[in-house]
Amino acid sequence: MTAPTGNRDGTPLLEAHDVQRRYEAGESTVHALRGVSVAIRRGEFVAIVGASGSGKSTLLHLLGAVDAPDAGRVIFEGRDISRLSDAEATRLRLLRVGLVFQRFYLMPTLSALENVMLPMAEAGLAPAARRARAEELLRYVGLGERTGHRPTQLSGGEQQRVAVARALANEPALLLADEPTGELDAATGAALIALLQRLNADGLTCVLVTHDAALAQSAQRVITMKDGRIVQDTGASPS
Repeated sequence: MTAPTGNRDGTPLLEAHDVQRRYEAGESTVHALRGVSVAIRRGEFVAIVGASGSGKSTLLHLLGAVDAPDAGRVIFEGRDISRLSDAEATRLRLLRVGLVFQRFYLMPTLSALENVMLPMAEAGLAPAARRARAEELLRYVGLGERTGHRPTQLSGGEQQRVAVARALANEPALLLADEPTGELDAATGAALIALLQRLNADGLTCVLVTHDAALAQSAQRVITMKDGRIVQDTGASPS
């Protein structure tokens, strides 16, 4: 089984153009992003790194339509997603963007299989088809024997792999992950890194925010942020 994606043709899947994001904190204004521009090509594996407060998670949230910029534009698959309604943004994330977070956000009363099936139910996939795909995805992430287990019966690494399978449920074009190894020990984190590399090798475009040096080193491209700006990009095109 592979993760179905677009071709690795070098064209941008995702672009941010001079995006800015501000937050009010009491009587002061926090400038989380100060005019960031970046293009992510199809098939890339990109790590965004930087100190806490550098703006990396804010950028990831804009790229995934979890949040919207105060200024600038985000273009995904040729579509400006900067000013989507809540319903439009939810639909985009459901069908085209897989999201993985540091905390797994699994439904505790549902089995691994049911957690993976949930996004497909929301997308209107027929019950038999969503069960078959969920089983296939859980086999892909190495949990084919754990489909009936609830989150409390799974280790942290297994829960994160269920979360990855759930993110892949509707065959997204893009996987975004915010500190996916943050709550895992070193060995379990290494196993997750290997899974993410496998997904990318199968063609999935992956953009990750991380403090994990091993995860950053596994990426093909590393974007470093500081004070709301990109200060280094190992994959930037020469000017």
